[in-house]
Amino acid sequence: MTDLSAFPITRKWPAMHPERLQLYSLPTPNGVKVSIMLEEIGLAYEPHKVSFDNDDQLSQEFISLSANNKIPAILDPNGPGGQPLPLFESGAILQYLAEKSGQLLSQDPAQRYQTLQWLMFQMGGIGPMFGQVGFFHFFAGKEYEDKRPRDRYVNESKRLLGVLDRHLKGREWMVDEYSIADIAIFPWVRNLVERYNARELVGFDEFKEVQRVLAKFLERPAVQRGLKIPA
Repeated sequence: MTDLSAFPITRKWPAMHPERLQLYSLPTPNGVKVSIMLEEIGLAYEPHKVSFDNDDQLSQEFISLSANNKIPAILDPNGPGGQPLPLFESGAILQYLAEKSGQLLSQDPAQRYQTLQWLMFQMGGIGPMFGQVGFFHFFAGKEYEDKRPRDRYVNESKRLLGVLDRHLKGREWMVDEYSIADIAIFPWVRNLVERYNARELVGFDEFKEVQRVLAKFLERPAVQRGLKIPA
C-alpha cells in the first residue's frame, strides 16, 4: 500500500485511498478548476474539504503542502519518477495534470503555448480582477461608501470580458479544442455573474460570445460534477 505518512497534511486529512491523487480544495472558482480537470481526464482521486469557516487553510498541516495557504493543492502519490509530488497553485496543477494524462494541452508547440497564454491570462487578470469585484460588490467591501475602488475593478473586468468576447468570435473554445484554458477561465466567469451577482454591474449581456461558450462549458457532465467537489 502507498504510504503518505511522511506528509503532515495526511494527519489532518487522512487518506482513505492513498494510492489515489489527494485533492485538498473547496468549490471556489480556483478550487473547481482542479476537480473539473480531474473529472475530465478520469484520473482516480480522493477529495478533502478545506473549510474556510474553520480556518483549515491556516493550519500548519495545510501550509506544509500549500506554502501560500491557498486552495487548491494536491498530493500525487504517483508523481514523476514514481515518487509522491505535492503541488499548489491551480494553474501549475492544471498544467501538471494535462501533461501527466496527455489530455487537454496540445502537443503541437504553437497551440500548446497559445493555451498556456490564456491560462496565464486567467491567472494574472481574470481571477484577481473578478475577485475584487466580488469583494467590493458582494462581500464586505460592498459597505464601503467610496465606490471608486469597486468601479475600478468593474471597469477592468468589463475590459477583460471584452478581450474574451472578441477572441471567442468564430471559435468554439479558447484555443481551437477544449483545453485547460477553458477550465481555468469559465468557472471565474460563472462566479462573476452567478455568485457575485454582478451580471448587470459588468454589463454581461453585452458579451454574447462569452455567454455562448460559458453555456456550452456548463453543459459538460464533467464540469457539472466538478463544480460540486468537494461536497
